[in-house]
Amino acid sequence: MTIEKIRELVTADFEAVNRVVKDRLHSQVALVDQVATYIIHSGGKRLRPLMVLLAARACGYSGTQHIEGAAIIEFIHTATLLHDDVVDGSSLRRGRETANEVFGNATSVLVGDFLYSRAFQMMVTVNRMPIMAIMGEATNAIAEGEVLQLMTARDPDTTETRYLDVIHRKTARLFQAAAQIGAVISDARPELEDALARYGNHIGTAFQLIDDALDYQADETSLGKHLGDDLAEGKPTLPLIYALQHGNDQQRQMIRHAIEHGGLENLDEITKAVASLGGLAYTARLAQSEADQALAALAPLPESSFKEGLSELARFAVARKN
Repeated sequence: MTIEKIRELVTADFEAVNRVVKDRLHSQVALVDQVATYIIHSGGKRLRPLMVLLAARACGYSGTQHIEGAAIIEFIHTATLLHDDVVDGSSLRRGRETANEVFGNATSVLVGDFLYSRAFQMMVTVNRMPIMAIMGEATNAIAEGEVLQLMTARDPDTTETRYLDVIHRKTARLFQAAAQIGAVISDARPELEDALARYGNHIGTAFQLIDDALDYQADETSLGKHLGDDLAEGKPTLPLIYALQHGNDQQRQMIRHAIEHGGLENLDEITKAVASLGGLAYTARLAQSEADQALAALAPLPESSFKEGLSELARFAVARKN
């Protein structure tokens, strides 16, 4: 099932989320409107808000608060993108210039702050303390993940364990929150909330693993960013970590130098080494394991088209090419 087909399961909900996002983006400060609209409407799969909608419907929810929940998740995610691109010095995302490239770093950071605060205003409107707690913990974990990633940048001795800790905080935690608040809004039983939280965590981990592998194998046009961006930023992602562990002296020296100095002069050779040494295959296997665990976590949910949509999201996370 394609991502478009999955969205069709909640078409009316998804359209309602888009309306809420558009309405709540509004600011009396024109530049805030301009930047927020630019980044929100710059493409993207909207997997996290989609997960909120599917999780709530899979739990039998028939109200409308999941619409606000999905918009909250989208605002938090968009804020992290604005901040990430500034920290990473990125110039391209989803095939377009990043907001910081167009509007400048200072503006991007401040509009990211606006989106964070707007999301918490919306949480107050929803008026469910458990959601406030989940999102407070999630945003804190994301910030910690960003700092941990800074600490591992240009460090070729980063371990797989440390790498996984970064992505669990930086990426998986928001997926976890998305699925979990779908259950909370539905007043689902604790075992269903726990199951969906685990599902989201595994999906988020699989998604980031594939994202990191694509940086060394995807077509740049379809990927929507520059190939080798992770290497240019000195990020020791799992494909590189694995290659460092299994390469010969020359390959290890080349990869270590690239991580330490953020150089792309040997990108082609490193890309070939990562593939030939099994770095991509190993990362794909780990991602598939995470997706399988996500599927297993859905077992307590009653059968429905929405549960099937959640299952298809897990399969999409590891099958995607961009």
